[in-house]
Amino acid sequence: MNLGEMTGVKLAGVLLLVAALATGGLYFTVYKPQRTQNEAARTKLQAKLRENAELEAYKPKLADIDRQLASLKQQLEIERRIVPDEKEVDNFMRLVSAEARKVGVEVRRYTARPYSAKDFYTEVPFEVEFDGPYYSMLGFFDRLGKVERIINVSNLLVASTHKPGDARAKHSYQYAPGESVVATCLTTTYFSHDLDPGPAATTPAGKK
Repeated sequence: MNLGEMTGVKLAGVLLLVAALATGGLYFTVYKPQRTQNEAARTKLQAKLRENAELEAYKPKLADIDRQLASLKQQLEIERRIVPDEKEVDNFMRLVSAEARKVGVEVRRYTARPYSAKDFYTEVPFEVEFDGPYYSMLGFFDRLGKVERIINVSNLLVASTHKPGDARAKHSYQYAPGESVVATCLTTTYFSHDLDPGPAATTPAGKK
């Protein structure tokens, strides 16, 4: 077809047809996919805005939640010091010996006894032998009752330094002039239940 031979009306019609076809092609190849993507993005944005609005209601509570978490962590640390989750036997003996030294009591012996697993904890008992002045001995037991870690004292036997065997002392020592009593007792500490205690405790090195 020769465009030069076409009348003005026909030429305009052809140009309009070409423009319509071009517009339709652009719509289906460019504009429509872009519009679909825009609608999908708008839907996601609205969903995210609704989610943010729901979360915004919890914002004032975040500070309170943080304080509660900090308090729980602090309580957990305290509980771990009271009932540790590991067999810190050496630390336990150092703790008892340190409290004894503070009041002038001499610890002579630790003898481990069999561990006892309960539902939520494990009992770790030691027979302890010590000597010192009578009132220092009272102070020693008072200090043990006030330490952060749980320590129970039972089976207490007390005797004069002249007859240490009456307290089931294993040996007789060269007691200091101010010492008047010898004692043995069972001290029991506790560990959390996730331990795997053996059937019987072994005697710690250096303590018979």
